[in-house]
Amino acid sequence: MVMRIEADTQTDNIAEQRALEKAGFTREGVLRSVVFRDGRWRDGVKYSILRDDIDADASRD
Repeated sequence: MVMRIEADTQTDNIAEQRALEKAGFTREGVLRSVVFRDGRWRDGVKYSILRDDIDADASRD
């Protein structure tokens, strides 16, 4: 049984952040200097969704 799904994206990827939030993911925080791309370190954003989050949404329908 899966209890938690995580997703990571870069701080400048606003479209992906909106898509994750629309899908029910919760923003957990910023990870500083987590990926090296195009010659510099970049920050990332951690998202997650829990089984309880999905169950709560289903019970409201």
